[in-house]
Amino acid sequence: MTLAQWTEVDDYFNDLLVGPDEALDAAVEASDKAGLPAIQVAANQGKLLNLLARLQGARTVLEIGTLGGYSTIWLARALPEGGRLVTLEFDPECAEVARGNIERAGLADVVEIRVGRALDTLPELAEQGYGPFDIVFIDADKPSNPDYLAWSLKLTRPGSLIIADNVVRDGEVVDGGSDDPKVQGVRRFTELVAAEPALTATALQTVGGKGYDGLMLALVTDGQ
Repeated sequence: MTLAQWTEVDDYFNDLLVGPDEALDAAVEASDKAGLPAIQVAANQGKLLNLLARLQGARTVLEIGTLGGYSTIWLARALPEGGRLVTLEFDPECAEVARGNIERAGLADVVEIRVGRALDTLPELAEQGYGPFDIVFIDADKPSNPDYLAWSLKLTRPGSLIIADNVVRDGEVVDGGSDDPKVQGVRRFTELVAAEPALTATALQTVGGKGYDGLMLALVTDGQ
């Protein structure tokens, strides 16, 4: 199996099940032109996030890591009238690109972008009475994933869903001796999820046009 074959399969399913989308395609193009790294979720993964939010009946979403707003658009589109998505982005340039992409998609009245370190803006959300969120999507700097998990638990309720991207790291997640802080961040995050009585979780490996990685899904429970 090769990346070329994975990409071909992605293209097959995307052509049939996702299809072209003017706003999303424009978001990718604008992000590329602005020099943002092409690390947004793949189209089929964006559709998966959208479906999970719809299945969850989500009205409120917290996204940690905006980049160019591609996944933001997918998630915001799943919300019913009156729904709200708050997305946190460290880089002002990324936030500005995302703002344009979100406005172009007609979602400016649904999405609130907060700029700054997520570990600074998350306490602000709690202090200002935000939450509980129905879905939290974690897709930011991996060394901080353990801290993002702690805040996610504070800002959710039983029945909420926490989704974390990039948890496989090309398979390096199994290397306990790795000197990569991203790998160690994901490993510690996974250990904390496994030990948390208020979570029941699983992780899925994925291959495709974005390479070899995976997602973690954790349902917040009452701890029983």
